[in-house]
Amino acid sequence: MQVKIITPDKTAFEGQAQVLTFPGSSGEFEVLDNHAAMISLLKAGNLRMKADGQDQSFTIDGGVVEVLDNNVTVLVESLEEAAASTNA
Repeated sequence: MQVKIITPDKTAFEGQAQVLTFPGSSGEFEVLDNHAAMISLLKAGNLRMKADGQDQSFTIDGGVVEVLDNNVTVLVESLEEAAASTNA
């Protein structure tokens, strides 16, 4: 699925991912390919993403996510990238 993470200043990430895990306002949730359309509020926490065998983690300060037609748009107030790791 196509993912775009946007802060007030810039597009922080744009690319493909297979799995996204979000810190939702009512608890953590995952989005996979062909997920149903949805909009959800995000709380401060870790946004995790799996893309091409790589796990990436971002610390976000709350925001909103929209999932529509295999496109995921994440709008966040701030974002900080954590170190990437590779799955063995």
